[in-house]
Amino acid sequence: MGEARRIVVKIGSSSLTTAAGGLDADRVDALVDVLAKVRSGGERELVLVSSGAIAAGLAPLGLARRPRDLARQQAAASVGQGLLVARYTASFARYGVRVGQVLLTSDDMSRRAHHRNASRTLDKLFAMGAFPVVNENDTVATDEIRFGDNDRLAALVAHLVHADLLVLLSDVDGVYDGDPARPGTSRIAEVRGPQDLAHVDIGSAGKAGVGTGGMVTKVEAARIAAAAGVPVVLTSAVHAGDALAGADTGTYFHPTGRRSADRLLWLQHASTPQGALTLDDGAVRAVVERRKSLLPAGIAGVEGEFSAGDPVELRDRAGRPVARGLVNFDAKEIPRLIGRSTHDLARDLGPGYEREVVHRDDLVVLHP
Repeated sequence: MGEARRIVVKIGSSSLTTAAGGLDADRVDALVDVLAKVRSGGERELVLVSSGAIAAGLAPLGLARRPRDLARQQAAASVGQGLLVARYTASFARYGVRVGQVLLTSDDMSRRAHHRNASRTLDKLFAMGAFPVVNENDTVATDEIRFGDNDRLAALVAHLVHADLLVLLSDVDGVYDGDPARPGTSRIAEVRGPQDLAHVDIGSAGKAGVGTGGMVTKVEAARIAAAAGVPVVLTSAVHAGDALAGADTGTYFHPTGRRSADRLLWLQHASTPQGALTLDDGAVRAVVERRKSLLPAGIAGVEGEFSAGDPVELRDRAGRPVARGLVNFDAKEIPRLIGRSTHDLARDLGPGYEREVVHRDDLVVLHP
């Protein structure tokens, strides 16, 4: 951990704000003190994924607690996001560091053009010496495309910038084998795979009550990052310095997989399917076991309204999702392709139809 050169740090709302809402300037400054020190030598690059926009907007708008309806959440985010980035800008200015704000939705991560633009922006911020602060664009995000307290967003950003380490900071100093408030429970220092947490009942509520994440989303984010080859430390905000120095703190998730193509990671974890294709048994075997493209002959049915380039779910005859991919045809075109060979389609409809419905390079198998 101490040798990681590019690091993504995620901080939750409960670690930045008061229970009543509003930013805690001392907490923000304490975090910035740690981050500025880590990057001061010029050898390490950091990205901060920061929650807190909605929570920061509660008190200024006279809201006693986080609203449940989307419209008021977006209003709170609109007020709070400006306060949040202003606070970071002022705090980092003490060290002569400029802040660059990057607001993302899952749609930005699931569409390749947006994804490439986000990558280029972050790379340029690094090159120009600015400190990227990333947040979900809560002002325009909808219920269908929410990341969930930025934990999953942080895992995807870690992959996006090819990070060597992801540090998830919250109000709990790691994963415990029981309720950490009860005597007799102990911290789980390392997780090498899902089996290490099979016996653990992961809690879901944060202590401050202003965030939406909790330990469940943090562990899931750690699994996403680890499966993509990025090691993860999950600890409390007060131990941020120790985590970044490589000390024994929190829970360390060892990488469980290798880095994959960016589009496959976002396709699996960030995309929202716009429809579904039902596959016959042979097509399921070809896609899942042999990692082949999906051809028109293997399609048994179509659902939803989607356009070419949209993500769709691929299901077996029982309705179970087996894969997800980017479709090459509009939904209205699919019915006349079902069950037909590409050769026949090219002869009857033209050479533009002699292609895969979902190419294997734009397809990810969903493991149970």
